[in-house]
Amino acid sequence: MQSSVSYNHQTVVLDGEVFSGCDFAECRMVYTGGEPPRFESCSFDACEWKFEEAAANTLAYLKLMWNVGAKPAVQATIKEITVVGR
Repeated sequence: MQSSVSYNHQTVVLDGEVFSGCDFAECRMVYTGGEPPRFESCSFDACEWKFEEAAANTLAYLKLMWNVGAKPAVQATIKEITVVGR
């Protein structure tokens, strides 16, 4: 667990990490598709969020689904991840 750490202009690999009370300023936040990270009371200022490896493959698959006519399935996925309280 990373606790009360300040990151500034750094590349931070997120997979499987737990961050508590951390501050991120102008960082490159990288998720590669492993265990999702957890953030507890963290702040983010002008960070760039990147998806690489398996995570990038998942996004490419969703784009493919959208382009071949499976828009409702992609929209349902977006709705599921944006509903508050889940």
